[in-house]
Amino acid sequence: MENGKRKEGLLERTAQIFDIPGETVGLPRVEITGRHELRMENHRGILAYGPEEIVVSGGKLLVKIRGSELELRAMTAGELLITGTIWSVEIE
Repeated sequence: MENGKRKEGLLERTAQIFDIPGETVGLPRVEITGRHELRMENHRGILAYGPEEIVVSGGKLLVKIRGSELELRAMTAGELLITGTIWSVEIE
């Protein structure tokens, strides 16, 4: 596991040094359209699901979406779509 963490850290640093988009090295990509739609690529699954909060694993990062009437509208192995009224998005 420790080697995996080193590898991820190395990939992140390399992406920063060479100004490579993070999603090309496996980091999550989050796109918010207005207050009602969020798309995420490179997710690792849903950790918590409810109408006011959805927590998504981005591998090393957690993405918390808070709002009202949140709904997972579509999900594939690499992408997901959340709709509803989005109040905040936290990346931890």
